[in-house]
Amino acid sequence: MDKAEHGGWVYILARRYRGELYIGITSDLAARMTQHRAGEGSRYAAGRGIARLVWAEFIEPIETAISHEKRLKRWRREWKFALIEKANPDWRDLFDDLAGT
Repeated sequence: MDKAEHGGWVYILARRYRGELYIGITSDLAARMTQHRAGEGSRYAAGRGIARLVWAEFIEPIETAISHEKRLKRWRREWKFALIEKANPDWRDLFDDLAGT
């Protein structure tokens, strides 16, 4: 069975280091990032130039992933920054890893 049928990717995009953030969820992270990069991912992110993938986690089942996304959106900014920096201290764009470049 397809992994996407059971869970989802919760992800955080940033405009720049410790800048404006966007939190989303998707079953296909590569496709969703391609949309974001083309300015078609979300009006909020596209309108603000937010397209750097700085954190992502695959969570099963999808209901748990949705709950986690909603919880992250309520977190304080500093907590979100700490989550990102624990896995990605340099705020690298993880899309390059995802795309295999």
